[in-house]
Amino acid sequence: MVTVRYNSYSKKISQMSKYGGSETRTNDRNASDDVPKEVEKVVLPTNESSHTLLRIRHTCAHVMAMAVQKVFPDAKVTIGPWIEHGFYYDFDIEPLTDKDLKKIKKEMDRIIGRNLPLIREEVTRDEAQKRITAINEPYKLEILNSIKEEPITIYHIGNEWWDLCAGPHVETTGNINRRAVQLESVAGAYWRGDVNKPMLQRIYGTAWENEEQLKAYLHFKEEAKRRDHRRLGQDLDLFSIQDDAGGGLVFWHPKGALVRHIIEDLWKKMHSERGYDLLYTPHVAKADLWSISGHLDFYRENMYDQMKIEEELYQLRPMNCPYHILIYKRKPHSYRDFPIRVAELGTVYRYELSGSLHGLFRVRGFTQDDAHIFCLEDEIKDEIRGVLDLTEQLLLQFGFDKYEVNLSTKPEKAVGDDDIWVKATGALKDALNDKGWAYEVDEGGGAFYGPKIDLKIEDALGRKWQCSTIQVDFNLPKRFDITYIDSNSDKKRPIMIHRAVLGSLERFFGVLIEHYAGDFPSNPTSHRHTA
Repeated sequence: MVTVRYNSYSKKISQMSKYGGSETRTNDRNASDDVPKEVEKVVLPTNESSHTLLRIRHTCAHVMAMAVQKVFPDAKVTIGPWIEHGFYYDFDIEPLTDKDLKKIKKEMDRIIGRNLPLIREEVTRDEAQKRITAINEPYKLEILNSIKEEPITIYHIGNEWWDLCAGPHVETTGNINRRAVQLESVAGAYWRGDVNKPMLQRIYGTAWENEEQLKAYLHFKEEAKRRDHRRLGQDLDLFSIQDDAGGGLVFWHPKGALVRHIIEDLWKKMHSERGYDLLYTPHVAKADLWSISGHLDFYRENMYDQMKIEEELYQLRPMNCPYHILIYKRKPHSYRDFPIRVAELGTVYRYELSGSLHGLFRVRGFTQDDAHIFCLEDEIKDEIRGVLDLTEQLLLQFGFDKYEVNLSTKPEKAVGDDDIWVKATGALKDALNDKGWAYEVDEGGGAFYGPKIDLKIEDALGRKWQCSTIQVDFNLPKRFDITYIDSNSDKKRPIMIHRAVLGSLERFFGVLIEHYAGDFPSNPTSHRHTA
């Protein structure tokens, strides 16, 4: 569900924290102003909770495409799915303006008002190809060639327009409330997401079951805009991303750096109290290290180009894991040494297309609150439970106490024996059950190297943000040949657990800004922030 909440929060930073024995402020408000006002809550349906809403949105995409081709007869159509809050459709057409969107919406209203039936038809591949060729729709022909099943399904709007589609749709266009539909924006989008293919025009729209839902959604959207961390980051002088340095690279300004410093100090303190040893490791390493880890095989497209230094190839790190393993390997270990917990606020670098960069949420350089636990098989459950406890306690410090938890199990292609997968997955389930946390099982959704738990926190607007992850790994210990000596003096391989609580400092800071609308309380746990 999408939860819409309204409040009257100031957009200024208030009392950020008591730090170094004195209060840090950036304005003159009283500390009592930190207490949030009462809020109104409106729960909106989702595509998952309302099959009717999904049908409305899918049909709206078709109605919009029909309207576009009536207003702009030379437009070529591509694909038009439903999405979280509505729908979109991509067109090969000249760049559109807001004035064009008004024309398209007016034509949509006419189509809806005519109450045209949505008619499903099954045809052969040859017949579909013949029809597409006749109307000169090259993108539809490419889509047809990618469809493996037969027969091919087509949906008609009356006898005037049709589209390749598997459905579902409403029975007639009259089932759509035109006053609950709005065209929101237009943006460029490469065909099939490939920068080497044509740039298309993507029209986004939102659609709801009734006008009240649309009104609530627009309030939600306005509140999200008000809280946008990119604008607040600039208005409050917290951080910047500067073209002179490059996209996706974050500059932390003094006020933002102070918040980060407070977060880091708390993070280090809580980890030290729970038996973690803190590490610092290099930002680059010989490329061979990433070949051993498998990143060059499975993650190369997200890594920067290698650099040559004195005839050796080096690589900016996309992950911290191999470094922690190298520290483990510096000396032999006995079963008596376990568990071994190491943690690092490690900065990593990952290549992202410029079009995918988004403030602090999608960047090219970021600091993970990374940690790895080396343990024995019979210690997995206790270590996972310890991570869950730490996760709860740390997130609570920032006012987050609502989570969505998912447990992902063994995929079809995986490494490791079945018995250890069963044991590890069982340990994750037992730890979650001991914790009393409700969770959903994602069958087959685990990583190839082990099962995992993913946790999303809920912000003040009811949005979910992926932060914490706990992953059991049977792969890297084997790749790096790490061992220990058991009680029988035999060499055994330890279990490795990857985990991050905040995810990355950049993204978490962005979530904090939007959660509190830039109005950070001095003590988030002194009240439940629901606004």
